[in-house]
Order: sequence, then structure tokens, then C-alpha cells
Amino acid sequence: MEEQLKHESPAQSLYNEPYRPHIHFTPESQWMNDPNGMVYYEGEYHLFYQYHPHGKTWGPMHWGHAVSVDMYQWKHLPIAMEPDSLGMIFSGSAVVDWHDTTGFFNGSHGLVALYTSADGDFQQQSIAFSKDKGRTWHKYEGNPVIPNPGIKDFRDPKVFWHEASKKWIMVLAAGQEIMFYRSSDLKTWEYTSKFGENQGAHGGVWECPDLFQLPVANSDKTKWVLEVDVQAGAAAGGSGGQYFIGQFDGKEFVNEAPKENVLWVDYGKDFYAAQSFSDMPDSRRVWLAWMSNWQYANEVPTHPWRSAMSLPREVSLTEGEDGKIKLLQQPASEIKGLINKEFINSTVQLSHVEKILCLQPDAPFSLTFKMKTDDLSRVAFSFYNSGTTNGCNLVIDKEAGEITFDREKMKMSHFHKDFPAKTSAPFDTEKVYLKIEAIVDRGSVEIFINDGEQTLTNLVLPEGESFSISGASNNGELEVDCKGHSFISIWK
Repeated sequence: MEEQLKHESPAQSLYNEPYRPHIHFTPESQWMNDPNGMVYYEGEYHLFYQYHPHGKTWGPMHWGHAVSVDMYQWKHLPIAMEPDSLGMIFSGSAVVDWHDTTGFFNGSHGLVALYTSADGDFQQQSIAFSKDKGRTWHKYEGNPVIPNPGIKDFRDPKVFWHEASKKWIMVLAAGQEIMFYRSSDLKTWEYTSKFGENQGAHGGVWECPDLFQLPVANSDKTKWVLEVDVQAGAAAGGSGGQYFIGQFDGKEFVNEAPKENVLWVDYGKDFYAAQSFSDMPDSRRVWLAWMSNWQYANEVPTHPWRSAMSLPREVSLTEGEDGKIKLLQQPASEIKGLINKEFINSTVQLSHVEKILCLQPDAPFSLTFKMKTDDLSRVAFSFYNSGTTNGCNLVIDKEAGEITFDREKMKMSHFHKDFPAKTSAPFDTEKVYLKIEAIVDRGSVEIFINDGEQTLTNLVLPEGESFSISGASNNGELEVDCKGHSFISIWK
């Protein structure tokens, strides 16, 4: 009990520890993984998360809690839910019950959380409700609302209101499939269908699904996006996310792409368990993810906390000239409110000889490179370079059609055999221009290619100070437009 009270009234952290991000959410201390219960309600964005308050490795899961007005600057709140007689509090979602379908709110409205109760490998779905904007939670006396049907991995409910059928829909991970349920009151659920056999990637157990509808830009089409994480065998090795585009009628999801196609959410090592906000005040769909990988998550050398969330990203759909629909991801526009000052805005000429573009400002910062695709052959940019460290590299190879992020030579990358890595994303070599935005924080680099057609998210562990940013091209003179600005810290 003493440790619990200590967590609820923590001493202020300096937030200046090595690798502590300054525009990414981190807990004040201890272990964090999946984002949970993301919902907007009465002027606040809520972020709940898998939390172990008594250790820096995965342990008995609680729901940690923070709120924000802009999805970037967060206020820590006390733990929302603790383990009970049904087990640990695993991942889940939260919704606003606007019309009191549950009967919990005496004709008014409030928040309902839907989560997995986990007693070892025995997993069931439960609910809780809050009448005070998420500050206190009351677990439903009828839990579990969906008992385990005899499936080992049966977890991570994502729930939303489906207007066309006037039902609540639950999307649930079950082994290497997704199960769909529906309900009128969030308490009594009817199974409707499943999806996943022979569809997409199956290198590991499926987890943390999300399902939402989006318009396709510059068309009259709308499509449903089903995001599903895979615990192993992702694009960069280990854990990662995939998505499917299709139709959902309130009962079944139909994938419109060839079933063997795998559409990766992110091509880096460290973007997992993405979840989107429910009940946003506008028409946007914004998600964020846990920035780590189950291969080494328990050992990343940070203190006194372990793990960070990605930037919140707005997701949208666009249709290419080939008729294929793509998912785009870009930092949520509220990031503009964190811009501090410009540190570079110039056109540089790159050659075979490595050239320092500028001194690297204190992270966090954004740096955008734009160049003509026809002029490309192979070009490399480096971050976190100093006289004693090799930093990390971003390499564009037109012949291969790939952009590679390499953190292998960073001094601290060798704490685990799977951490030193080169991760690659494809890019469209037919476009007139290639545009790359790198958002660099003290412990991560997030790469957005051609306005988010592809992304690469990777943790980094820089050592030293007085860093520089440099570039080189192996095809003679290459003209590159460079623009960069720093950000203020969200922890000030």
C-alpha cells in the first residue's frame, strides 16, 4: 500500500534523464506498454495504458492514466484500475455512453471501459464505468460480460458504436483471428463472426485490434480499416502492426485485398498496439502506439521509467493512380503548437564527400528533406553524429526502392542482440519528388515518407553531445531542400 500511495503522489521528476523523450508520452516511472481506453470526453483526451507500478519489467497489469487537451501535453493521474479477483487488467478500450444504454448514468452519460480480465492464460472480457470524467472507476458487478469460450488468447476488446445497425460492436483478438460481437447495452453480447484465417501475416498471436471507417480522399468512397498487431514476424522482426481495408456491415468484415497481401502499419522496429481515440470532437481519426518491441522491451536501458508512446498520428485514406487505396499517417496537427524555432531552411548540394548540414539542435526537432526523385541514386543522412560516436543513418536507395534506417553503429545499441537493426520501407520511385520528414526525440526517430505513405519508427540510444547532421550522395551533385525546427518540451 505504501508503494501505491507513493505512486499517486510522486516527487517531481526532472524529466531530463538520458533518452527521456520530450514530445512523447512516458510514465513518470516504472513499466508501460499498450495504450488503452483512448477516448475524448468533455474537453479532455484520455490515455490509459498497461502499467506495472512496482517494477520496470512487464508484471501485474494495471491501467495507468493521463489526460491532455492536445494529445501531446499530458497530465499524470492516479492509477485508474488495479487487478481484482478476476485477474490482471489487460488491454481494452473506452467509449462515451451518450444515451445511457448501460443504465449506469441515471439518464445522463459517462465513460465505460471495456477490458480483458486475465488470470494467467484464462482471459475474459469485463467492463467498468466512471461518472466523474474518468477519475474513479466502478467495476460492473456482473463481470465478466463475455466469459472465456475455451480460447487461450482471448483479449483486447475494441468497442465502438455502429450507427447503421444501432449496436455497440466489439472487435476482439482470439488466437490468430479476430472475433466480432454486438450489444445493445455493453453488458450482454452476441457473437456474430470471425476474420483472419489465411489472411495477412501470422508470424505470431494477433493482438490489440482496432476498426474504424474513413472516407477516401478526393472520392465518394468510404472504407473500413481493420488494424491488427502480430506479436512476432512483423516487417522488421519481432512485434508490429498490419492492416486490412474492406467493408463492415455490423456483423462481418470483408477484406477487399488479396488475402495473402500484408499491409504493414509501420516498417520500423518500434510501433506496436496502435489504438485510435474514440469520440473525437471532429471527423479525424488519430491513433498512437507503444514504441517498443517484445524482442527486447523488458531490457531497454532507461531509468526510472521504461517505454514511451509514439506521436499521435492522424490516419487517412487515399487512392493511387493504380486504384489501390493507401493508409496515410501524419503527426496530429496539434504538434504545431509545440514548434519553438527554425534551425535550418536552405538548399544544399550533396556529393560523395560527407557534408555537415548543420549542428544538431537539442532534441526534439523536425527535419524535412525534399529532392527530385530523378536525381537520386543513393543518398545517406546521419543524425546524432559526434567526434566519438557514429550516430544513426537514413539511407535512400532508388535502385532498391527502399529507405533504410540504421542504428547498428550506435554505442548503446548492443544491450540486446535484436536491437541493432537496419529497418527498411519501400517508397514510390515514380513520384517527381521524394519528401522525408524525420521527427527526432531524445530516444526515438519517426520517419514519415511522402506525407506518411510509409513510416519507419525506431528507438535510438544516443551517447555524447555536440551532435551534427550530415549528408552524402554517391551520384555527384544532388540538390536537397532542408527545413528544420525544434520543439518545446511537453514536460516543462
